Amino acid sequence: MSPTFCDGFSRRDALRVGTASLFGSALGLPQLLRASDTAKAKKDVSLIFIFLHGGQSHIDTFDLKPDAPAEFRGDFSPAKTKIPGLQICDLLPKVAGQIDKFSLVRSFRHHNSDHGPADHYILTGYFPTAGFNPSLSPNNQRPCVGSVVSKKLGPKGSVPAYVVLPKVHPSGGAAYLGANHAPFVIDADPSAPNFSVPDLVPPPAIASNRLDDRKKLLETVDRFHKSAEVKANPAAGALTAFRDKAFDLMTSRQAKEAFNIHAEADKLRDEYGRHSLGQSCLMGRRLVEAGVRCVTIDHSNWDTHDGNFAVLKNSLLPMYDSAISTLFRDLSERGLLDSTMVVVTGEFGRTPRINKNAGRDHWGPAFTVLLGGGGIKPGVVVGKTDARAEKPASDPYGPEDLFATMYTCMGIDPKDEAHTSDGRPIALVNNGKVMSELV
Repeated sequence: MSPTFCDGFSRRDALRVGTASLFGSALGLPQLLRASDTAKAKKDVSLIFIFLHGGQSHIDTFDLKPDAPAEFRGDFSPAKTKIPGLQICDLLPKVAGQIDKFSLVRSFRHHNSDHGPADHYILTGYFPTAGFNPSLSPNNQRPCVGSVVSKKLGPKGSVPAYVVLPKVHPSGGAAYLGANHAPFVIDADPSAPNFSVPDLVPPPAIASNRLDDRKKLLETVDRFHKSAEVKANPAAGALTAFRDKAFDLMTSRQAKEAFNIHAEADKLRDEYGRHSLGQSCLMGRRLVEAGVRCVTIDHSNWDTHDGNFAVLKNSLLPMYDSAISTLFRDLSERGLLDSTMVVVTGEFGRTPRINKNAGRDHWGPAFTVLLGGGGIKPGVVVGKTDARAEKPASDPYGPEDLFATMYTCMGIDPKDEAHTSDGRPIALVNNGKVMSELV
């Protein structure tokens, strides 16, 4: 698989929060942590949002059509699951064994089949307006789900409210909510043998035993500016306090333990899968267990224009099967599933008709979204598609409805508003309705 998508963009992050930001960058941990004094949780539910970047094929996973013509139905067969009468792809046996812990929306759809706009739509709940440029990073016109959660619920303890891994999507930022609610970006693959989180250790130029000295130096510099700054800008005094919290994060035992994936038993790590998706899901569980409100996992590359069936069979579906099944089982066994909502989706599905390269192309008109935990009714199948999985045949839902449902489960009023930098009120959800079958 190519590391790039069919639109040619590499999707690299422009919202990284590095340790260097503690010493001068405008988008650093001090600003990120500022929200803690004002945001209060209404309901203690966390979110793991797993974004299957590129677009998962619904007709080859959760919505197979074995009676469709050969040019539609594909190579895979439906298989029984733990729920009588419910069948999914036979290459997902472990997921089939955990299917009583989550639900499927088979009638999901929207009107766009281009990566950039569709990505933004799924990550923010708003379709971008004129002037949107997917080649820019960040390219948020609206804040993504994690930034809204950060704004409305705020952080717990010394861990950030919103974390992304292994990288941040260009539409994964805070938009007009500001740097306070930008993500903490791990920007490293948890499956790497030498994995560590750079922001939890001092930069190479600063030995750990000199970190306290650097903090004292900054405090000394502050004294030259404090009086004038506070008079000119009351927020400047608060910024110092939040910078102190950034230092606390670097030295926090709670944060270090949460990000230390090497503390997990080898057996459990093997069950999740020693690959990026598996170890990212394990890290997501560790982070919500430590108090992180929202973890977004950006997993690539599901853009299967060529050799769709070989790529799914040999790579993507085995990873998905181990990672998603173990995540739900692990959350359940730890008593975390009721307080952790998991959402798994791509930006769209894939064309039901197979193309000349044995692949499937982009398809916004129909796909499947998986939701479980955090107040979502388990074992429910919402809606259905037509005989060829080309469009919903009943109960169509879209991104606005997904966001209304997620926010409601987290105790956030979907009718609430946020304000742009010039004071304009913008609704958190763009006229979406809660999916009543699931709540």
